[in-house]
Amino acid sequence: MRTMTPGVAATEGYRFDRAPRMIYWEMTRACDLACRHCRAEAIAQRDPLELRTEEALAMLRSFLDFGEPLPHLVCTGGDPLKRPDLLEIVRAGTALGLGVSLAPSATANLTREVIVELRAAGMQSMSLSLDGSTAERHDRFRGVDGTFETTLRAAGWVREAEVPLQLNTLVTAETLQDLPALYALAGSLEIMRWSLFFLVPVGRGKALPELTAAEAEAVMRWLVARSTEAPFAIAATEAPHFRRVALAEAHARGQTAQAVRRGAIGRGFGVRDGNGVMFISHRGEVTPAGFLPVVTGNVRQRSAVELYRSHEVFVALRDAGRLRGKCGRCEYRELCGGSRARAFAHFGDYLASDPLCAYIPEGGPEGLRATA
Repeated sequence: MRTMTPGVAATEGYRFDRAPRMIYWEMTRACDLACRHCRAEAIAQRDPLELRTEEALAMLRSFLDFGEPLPHLVCTGGDPLKRPDLLEIVRAGTALGLGVSLAPSATANLTREVIVELRAAGMQSMSLSLDGSTAERHDRFRGVDGTFETTLRAAGWVREAEVPLQLNTLVTAETLQDLPALYALAGSLEIMRWSLFFLVPVGRGKALPELTAAEAEAVMRWLVARSTEAPFAIAATEAPHFRRVALAEAHARGQTAQAVRRGAIGRGFGVRDGNGVMFISHRGEVTPAGFLPVVTGNVRQRSAVELYRSHEVFVALRDAGRLRGKCGRCEYRELCGGSRARAFAHFGDYLASDPLCAYIPEGGPEGLRATA
């Protein structure tokens, strides 16, 4: 998943029925960009129903009830920089012992001074997005001219502040041919991780073309090959079958599954929507992931800890034996489990098969295809 900072507890031995590894909080929907793939369908102004500062601080304190090791908090949006209480929240989370990372938008609000202030407040890492290797390609996705240059300039400031940087890239039929050039660009930015977000058709992303299952499989094989030479980690979001491909390649090189788990790929071993991940919207709604909009409750009425541990949706998502279709018959269902968000987006069923996976489970009929 989108693990953004070194030092997050290792997946092996981590009980996902007790606590998520990662909590993504959509601090606001406000953003000055107009990204074509925006999950949040961001708006220009802040929603008056956003969690107020005191509500947000109470929510952070409630995370302590998860116990050790505490989840890592990723502040996202919209654009977190649109909230005037951002520094206060980062300081509070850090003081509580939470690891805090930030996923801001590349706008005029992201200055060198702000990055330094966030670092001083305790921010452990930052992510920036690049969806094209040139200004023309990237800015077309972001909807604002100059965003490409703003992103590269901010990446330099992040390096100056010695903040670990993750680079996020959207994977669609439109970005497919540009991935090698993006990989080369990522290598020049001194990043800690390149995270590739395989499109889930939600929000504005419904209008974008997805990869075919065969194309996705080819991309994952290419990514595994790059991971053996890259000076940074490579991860895939909403494409957990990347682990299956990586494991197969590792076995071909004579590595054991235990070695894979201990390596870079192992940091996401078994993590998927609702299983090690929780998302909280700007209004406090709790869902299993940002791309899986199945609301289980609201932190204004119920504890996030209670919802994560006991709500039927989370409980079901943590039980790979309840998966249906091809995913339910797959021998990799514990390791992978498919994208629950993509299954829901395509079939309206978060336990259905992931249509982006080309793998045929052992013993499955020839030509089997993912169905609900």
